[in-house]
Amino acid sequence: MRLLKALIVAMLSLGFCTASFAAKEMKVGFVYVSPIGDAGYSYAHDVGRQAVEAMDGVTTSYVESVPEGPDSERVILNMARKGYDVIFATSFGYMDPMLKVAKQFPKVAFLHCSGFKMADNMSNYFGRIYQARYLSGIVAGSMTKSNVIGYAAAFPIPEVIRGINAFTLGAQSVNPDVTVRVVWTKTWYDPATEKEAAKSLLDVGADVIAQHQDSPGPQEAAQEKGVYSIGYNSDMSAFAPKSHMTAPVWNWGPYYTKVVEQVRKGTWKAESAWPGLKEGIVDLAPFGAMVPQNVQDKVNKEKADIIGGKKIFTGPIKGQKGAVKIAGGVAATDIELLGMTWFVKGVVGTTE
Repeated sequence: MRLLKALIVAMLSLGFCTASFAAKEMKVGFVYVSPIGDAGYSYAHDVGRQAVEAMDGVTTSYVESVPEGPDSERVILNMARKGYDVIFATSFGYMDPMLKVAKQFPKVAFLHCSGFKMADNMSNYFGRIYQARYLSGIVAGSMTKSNVIGYAAAFPIPEVIRGINAFTLGAQSVNPDVTVRVVWTKTWYDPATEKEAAKSLLDVGADVIAQHQDSPGPQEAAQEKGVYSIGYNSDMSAFAPKSHMTAPVWNWGPYYTKVVEQVRKGTWKAESAWPGLKEGIVDLAPFGAMVPQNVQDKVNKEKADIIGGKKIFTGPIKGQKGAVKIAGGVAATDIELLGMTWFVKGVVGTTE
């Protein structure tokens, strides 16, 4: 009898432990606007997902190449219905669809990348990639000979405009004569269109090509022309090794694992998160061999200053037409940066 009781107790204990473990199992979903094979934006997010997948008691899945709009709502809704605990939607155009679904599933943690809307169970998050763009601008401004830098850009939204401005300010900090010419592709990921945009910039004298695009197309165009390039999202040097000088890059793993652990512990709260160089979420890709040591040293010093608290958007900063947009000695607030819809002096192009 004692043996039977002991066996029953052992079985119950095993069952309890199994149930407790099962209760801690988490399902985390990711929604991407482009294929993870883009080597760029979605690829960088997926590297972060892999860090989450490596956590104990966590499983992840993703859906790639999801168009912004109704399709994204369908995908997010499907994940919520399947019992996902955390859902990350990684493109600006997923904001309203995610908010709509979040209201229907109050126990699910929703996180939207690059937007500004929130709910009790929906955060927005992004990284201060403009800090890394400023640093990459120093490289471009140091290396150009024509003083014309081309910039293939996705959409005229604050995220992209802010990055172009930071890049330009970085370039001008070492070369006041620089102009940055912008061409809008109205695409996030379209290698052919992005490459053609870069070619059009090369045709007007640009000898450095930068980008806010998800493909290596612009860098390939630069290499074919025999000029330099600045990448984006990840280290794309393998696609244009003779051209690629560096790139602002993402490291999403620390943020994603932190959020998932907070949800698991019940400490997560919706917020607007904007980590940067200091937190290791953004950085620069390794320098190409063509970048001189003195330029690298300059960039590394500026990087240390930014980590130490230097504000890039500190006035006086003038707009395209010469009017002061940020007064001398004044640093732009995060609200002003998040709503930036104007170009700094030295940028050639429209914000439309």
